[in-house]
Amino acid sequence: MRYALRNLLAVLLVGLLIGPALAQDIVEVTVTGEGMTEDEARRDALRKALETGGGVEISSHSQVENFVLIRDTIYARAEGIVTDYKIVEKGPAAGGIYFCKIVAKVDKSVIASTWGAVQNLLDQLGQPRIVIYIRERIDNVLQDGSIFENNLENRLLKAGFAVYAGQQVQAIMDKEAKDAEVEGNVAKMQAIAKDFGAQIFITGTANANAAGVRDLYGEPTAMYNGDGAIKMFYTDTGEMVASESLANWRGGARGFREGSPQAGKKAIENAAEEIGARLFQSVMEKWSTRISAGGEITLEIEGVSMADALKIKQKLSQVPKVERVAGPSLTKGIATFRIVAKMTAEDLAVYLVDGDWPQLMEIVDLKLGRIQAKKPG
Repeated sequence: MRYALRNLLAVLLVGLLIGPALAQDIVEVTVTGEGMTEDEARRDALRKALETGGGVEISSHSQVENFVLIRDTIYARAEGIVTDYKIVEKGPAAGGIYFCKIVAKVDKSVIASTWGAVQNLLDQLGQPRIVIYIRERIDNVLQDGSIFENNLENRLLKAGFAVYAGQQVQAIMDKEAKDAEVEGNVAKMQAIAKDFGAQIFITGTANANAAGVRDLYGEPTAMYNGDGAIKMFYTDTGEMVASESLANWRGGARGFREGSPQAGKKAIENAAEEIGARLFQSVMEKWSTRISAGGEITLEIEGVSMADALKIKQKLSQVPKVERVAGPSLTKGIATFRIVAKMTAEDLAVYLVDGDWPQLMEIVDLKLGRIQAKKPG
């Protein structure tokens, strides 16, 4: 009885010591988010709650390599990190936007653990790469540069992505003399993105057309209507993961003539600012989800039987950092596996040439997200 009482007192003492420490990790904040929709406003509020409640914890890592990318990846996960919150007010606001006011509890210990996890994944996967190619026309005339590309490129570069756009992509097209075939050709853009080793590619079109001359505050102003339709894809699978568009976004420049390239550029610039913000958020959310779940790697092995393929699947599922193995599908003597793993195809290939793996397969080709092999012998 005496020992039991002593143990109980010890447990209570530990609880008293740990309890306040745990409580100090929880910060309650009240913030207001804004967005073009109610859901965007709610997500903006969650991000602001994370920024406000965990700002000190996050800034403590400011000297870490890839700080901005890790920080923005964590902010993109705000909905999963800030789970204890209550909406106290929401609705339409001035300027055609929505607002959402929340009271949220932010756990700084969760931020710390998430930071470590994201940093480890970046160490494994390397700097993320994105290819952007957007064709712009003013009065149906194809432009040499792209305002949309520049907007997105600047946002993503600041976030820590490696970005390939404009002249770099155009150089490949000119070399292959297939520029006319690229617009709308997702498979072609996917191939170009793979050449750059990119995980994501963004493509689309933007247009601006004359909409007459108006008198604005006593000044004749050439008006243009701008629109844009931009889509984002995963390079390894070609799966579309985001699509943004704007119609009839206006812009103008002083002038008596209806045709005004400056007004057309202003209309596209206005549309790019709006869509660019949305696409950047989509990129961060998809990138965040992607690295937390792991990338998809396709493994194709020629000349194996179904029995061999099933044995390989079982062995693949035991590889460290492999989350899931789908397949095999066996077509024309080629067994195909789709592997979700927190590593690159190159990392997995290095693993597959070691130990007793060469007895099961011989790797013959390696590309981004894809390993090709054959049965040895």
